[in-house]
Amino acid sequence: MTGNLHPALAPILVLLVVLALDVWVYTDARQRLRQGDPVSVSLGSFRMRTPEAWFLGCLILWVVFFPLYLSASGRNPFARRSG
Repeated sequence: MTGNLHPALAPILVLLVVLALDVWVYTDARQRLRQGDPVSVSLGSFRMRTPEAWFLGCLILWVVFFPLYLSASGRNPFARRSG
C-alpha cells in the first residue's frame, strides 16, 4: 500500500462534495427567500427562483447551475470587485 486512497473512493468523495454544495445552495436560497431577497434567474421563458428549483438544477446539472447560482446570488468568487 502506497498511502494513496483507494481508486473507488475518489468518485465517492467528489459526489459527497457536490451533494453537500447542493444542500448549501438549497439552504442559502431558502434563507434568502425568507428574507425577501430570492435568488432569481430568467433566460427567456426559463426561470429559476425557488430553492427547490435551484436544488434540482444543481443536482441534475451541477456544472451549469452551481456557478449560475453563485453569480445570481452575488457570491461569485471570480467576479471583479469595483472600488
